[in-house]
Amino acid sequence: MIEHIGLDAIVQTEDIAFTFKVAENPRDFEETRLKRNTLDWDLNANFMGDYYILPYGSNNDLPDIIKNTVKNNYIAPGLLNRKTELLWGLGPRLYKEKLEGNRIIREWIDNPEIQKWLEGNDYESLLLASCEDYQHIQGTFTKFSLNKGSRVSSPKITRLHHIQPNKARKAINKLAKDSNPTHCIVTDWSLKGLSSLTEAKVYPLFDVKEPFKYPNSIMYSNKYSFCTDYYTIPDIYGSLEWLNRSTAVPLIFKALSMNGINAKYHITSPAAFWDKKREQIETACNLKNQVYKEEMLQDYKVTFLNKLTATLASDENTGKFMHTEKIIRVEGGNTVVEHGWTIKAIDQNVKDFVDAQIKISQRADTALASGISISSSLGNMSEGSKVNSGSEQYYSLIGYLNTGVDIPEMIICKPFNMALKVNWPKENIKIGFFHNIPEMQQDISPSKRLSNQTEQ
Repeated sequence: MIEHIGLDAIVQTEDIAFTFKVAENPRDFEETRLKRNTLDWDLNANFMGDYYILPYGSNNDLPDIIKNTVKNNYIAPGLLNRKTELLWGLGPRLYKEKLEGNRIIREWIDNPEIQKWLEGNDYESLLLASCEDYQHIQGTFTKFSLNKGSRVSSPKITRLHHIQPNKARKAINKLAKDSNPTHCIVTDWSLKGLSSLTEAKVYPLFDVKEPFKYPNSIMYSNKYSFCTDYYTIPDIYGSLEWLNRSTAVPLIFKALSMNGINAKYHITSPAAFWDKKREQIETACNLKNQVYKEEMLQDYKVTFLNKLTATLASDENTGKFMHTEKIIRVEGGNTVVEHGWTIKAIDQNVKDFVDAQIKISQRADTALASGISISSSLGNMSEGSKVNSGSEQYYSLIGYLNTGVDIPEMIICKPFNMALKVNWPKENIKIGFFHNIPEMQQDISPSKRLSNQTEQ
């Protein structure tokens, strides 16, 4: 039996069980395919009609890689969702800013006309979707639509639309005078079907200086990444390897517990091996005038794993061996990149093995929380059986509200605040997230403390 879990698998027969993993270092996962620095995305521009497509990731699939890596993990989705909850607070509200001494104060207000416009745009759903995008990749795509007849009547932004980041790519018109992005193309960038090209929609980028210039346009609101053009490098990018390590531990435990059979081996294969095999299958399909499907590679992998199982299983196969090649490539004069298979026997001292995996998992969880930038007390994480105290949670929350809200809120709310500014230029009204500042229990009179509250 072979049970696939993403690129990994659990292989089990009556004689043997082992875990199988396709290793692909997230720091250079595209390097295996494109043989170049993964962060130089702007060097890999593609063409579509009259536009240069600026890829998001070396293979133009970074949002999907982030999505798949995060969703397959057991702790990352909860941590990111927790950050969204902390940022959201009590939800979006309208406000004006005013100075009181040396402090900037938000005066939360009601405005029936603007509120009606917001509700017509389902603003809470749009802002919540933008929060999710920001927590994963620190950027959002939003489409602006003007009122009909805006060129002959008073123009106004009537609609805002959320665009999923895996479907939006910046582009440069070939006739542009410089290298700044001019447009955004929306389509299925997996390019698995002809419709991805034929149904692609091209929109100009929103012009802040001339907000009514185009009837439809797209704004990319993001956090700038150091020395990086066009897109933001997600904060979680450097933690992807820890994410994979964290995800692998439950997979190994599952193999240990299935039908009481202990996994004897853990096998790691290089992604370059499967990329090359994919190219060979695609070439064979082209020669036969067949359409390549990703299922063909999966079928080959099943056949390969069955052969590997036969090689490793039972005493009758003593003397059999598997031959693999290891490729060592030198890059940049002093960087050595190694691609090869590893087959490691798992010590059948299960207790020591399990303890080691738990330690790896705990270290991975801590590193992941640091990469996501959330304290262990706010993320409901603790060392061993240690419980985070109320004061730890309180001061962590105060620190977050003082330092962790303003920049994400500015980026997420930028499309709405831009629309409010151009539609109601004299009002000076913005939208932001409302938070109640919590009080410590010892600062509250005993009769009003949570421990003394009873249901009415």
